[in-house]
Amino acid sequence: MSNAEFEALRGQLDDINLKLLDLINERGKLVKEIGKVKEKQGVHRFDPVRERSMLDLILDKNEGPFETSTLQHLFKEIFKAGLELQEDDNRKALLVSRKKKPEDTIVDIKGEKIGDGHTHFVVGPCAVESYEQVSQVAEAIKNKGLKLMRGGAFKPRSSPYDFQGLGLEGLKILKRVADEHDLAVISEIVTPSDLEQAVEYLDVIQIGARNMQNFELLKAAGSIDKPILLKRGLSATISEFINAAEYIMSRGNGNIILCERGIRTYETATRNTLDISAVPILKQETHLPVMVDVTHSTGRRDLLLPTAKAGIAIGADGIMAEVHPDPAVALSDSAQQMDIPTFNDFIDQLRSSMVKA
Repeated sequence: MSNAEFEALRGQLDDINLKLLDLINERGKLVKEIGKVKEKQGVHRFDPVRERSMLDLILDKNEGPFETSTLQHLFKEIFKAGLELQEDDNRKALLVSRKKKPEDTIVDIKGEKIGDGHTHFVVGPCAVESYEQVSQVAEAIKNKGLKLMRGGAFKPRSSPYDFQGLGLEGLKILKRVADEHDLAVISEIVTPSDLEQAVEYLDVIQIGARNMQNFELLKAAGSIDKPILLKRGLSATISEFINAAEYIMSRGNGNIILCERGIRTYETATRNTLDISAVPILKQETHLPVMVDVTHSTGRRDLLLPTAKAGIAIGADGIMAEVHPDPAVALSDSAQQMDIPTFNDFIDQLRSSMVKA
């Protein structure tokens, strides 16, 4: 075969490729039209009986050289691509998605604008134990020029015999101390029934990791006029996390802060595994601010500073960490809380590293 004849065959192949391209795109247009009809009729887009009928017709007409199994594979991929076209046409962009809102959401908490491009800090004890304990931490927070204090009043614990928090009394302590030191307070609420009374005492409602898919709580949180700090579940995918936020926003509350707090893996060196890559993914996929909880993700005091630096470096809008006047006697999670001198050094080193950067 001469070179000219070889090039002619290649030319024929190119022509057929272009014809196939036209036919595939023409098929895609028809599939989209069929998808619109199915949506109006309220029927499922995927019809296995229809797919089997189309495959049987194609395979029955096959005269080679491709084997039946090869053609079956090729056409099943074409069918799958067509179904995805229908889904793309009918799927609505999530309210939390950047497709819906390209600009960043900024959540204002008593003047602290989370998502404004600056790093914010949320610190405080794991659990509210007494007025004196919270007041000491609040004074340290105030002395560092910070505004946001966390503290657990309702504590979902793995064991029913562990300290469960002071409940409403804990919320009252948080409110009293916050007013005395001009701070904003964040605390977790675990049931929809507690939300109504919590809004009187809290500036931000936290939905914790164990309640990330408590859908009734998410709906209730979406119906109140308070910022929501939503933590990622222990084993939740990023998609599940985003959809949990969508539950809140779909009810009208768009003041949502996402918080990566580590996920459960096979690793035992840390309490959880900090999924640091979740931060840029969440910021690309959603318009919501993203924080990193370095305390619950590591469970180790000695890892709080380096993981906080990593969170800031990768673009987190804020860092959460726990502080206790005397961690050794804390009623919960003593190994992961900083004492006040360690907290002071923690903030100083983070600020220093941010200036150098």
